[in-house]
Amino acid sequence: MANALLSIQMIPKAENGVDTYPLVDEAIKVIDESGVKYQVNPLETTMEGNLSELLQIVEKMNEKMVEKGCASAISQIKIFYKPDGASMDQLTEKYR
Repeated sequence: MANALLSIQMIPKAENGVDTYPLVDEAIKVIDESGVKYQVNPLETTMEGNLSELLQIVEKMNEKMVEKGCASAISQIKIFYKPDGASMDQLTEKYR
């Protein structure tokens, strides 16, 4: 059972005016390949899983930005941690 939600906004620093949207797509691809449940939103992507696994995914996302030629990247994250279970559906069900 998932014990955390982690929302991330990846802001890659690209050189020479390079469009950053393809880089953000690469970051989201890292999440997709991880197999965790996630939802892409306009300003951030939210993942659901175990906190340690989600933090490892964030690390891989940052590594991917460097691999793709970024000098640096900012990862703005928010974490909801609940040891007995956390899910996106539970937090948003009253709005659906």
